[in-house]
Amino acid sequence: MSQSFSLYIPTNSGMHRLHPLTKLALVFLCLVLGLFLPGVWLSYATFALIIIPSALWGGVLPRLLSALFKTALPIALSLFLIQGLFWPGGTPILHLGPLSFKEEGLYFSIQRTGRFIMIIGSFLLLTFTTRPDELMLALNRHGIPNSITYIILSTMQIIPRFQAKANTILDAQRSRGLETEGNVLVRIRALLPLIQPLLLGSIVDIDERAIALEVRAFGRKGPRTSLLTLHDTPAQRIARWLMLLAAVAVIAWGIYLWLAPRFIA
Repeated sequence: MSQSFSLYIPTNSGMHRLHPLTKLALVFLCLVLGLFLPGVWLSYATFALIIIPSALWGGVLPRLLSALFKTALPIALSLFLIQGLFWPGGTPILHLGPLSFKEEGLYFSIQRTGRFIMIIGSFLLLTFTTRPDELMLALNRHGIPNSITYIILSTMQIIPRFQAKANTILDAQRSRGLETEGNVLVRIRALLPLIQPLLLGSIVDIDERAIALEVRAFGRKGPRTSLLTLHDTPAQRIARWLMLLAAVAVIAWGIYLWLAPRFIA
């Protein structure tokens, strides 16, 4: 399988050999833990205890941490600046001229950053260790409609597709003499010749993919054959059910913690 339009990293690790639905259940559990766990530091602890060991087992930990750092850093900085400086009321802990960082805003930023790290880390773990076609086949075999599996597959491929197309357009513009290296103004001027063909090319790509799907009888009903072979075990099926039950329990606990003060009041 070509890796041009996928973030999948092919290695022969135990994480890679797991059934795609097992990894999907693990990611779902991590998402639930990240969104519903109370407190400030539990999201970071869950990331350290689940995502990092899983990525280490899959041999993708350096790539995952690098991608996570590039994605999370801008959002974390904006959260700390906006929420820390402009939190209504609150307890000032650090003064910067007329502005001050509020304790409540910083705690809020720390909690939201932890949840964001859990969500992005979970998706990166899935995309780095799971072939998109295997995940699509596993979902289809468990009764998920083709349209839903295609949406999932397209979501996993959208970033590498945009990167590949942008690099192609950038190389073409450079060959025509476009200046893309230099100060900030030079880089800003180079954006318009890049964005316009990128958007138009993406629209054409969507049309071509729709035609290709119709040619391959994407909407055909009934069973299908595949050259892929997915290996599943009873232990993995039990593990999937346990992770789903744990996710449901965490959701119920989070709802209870949210509703309990309202009933008491």
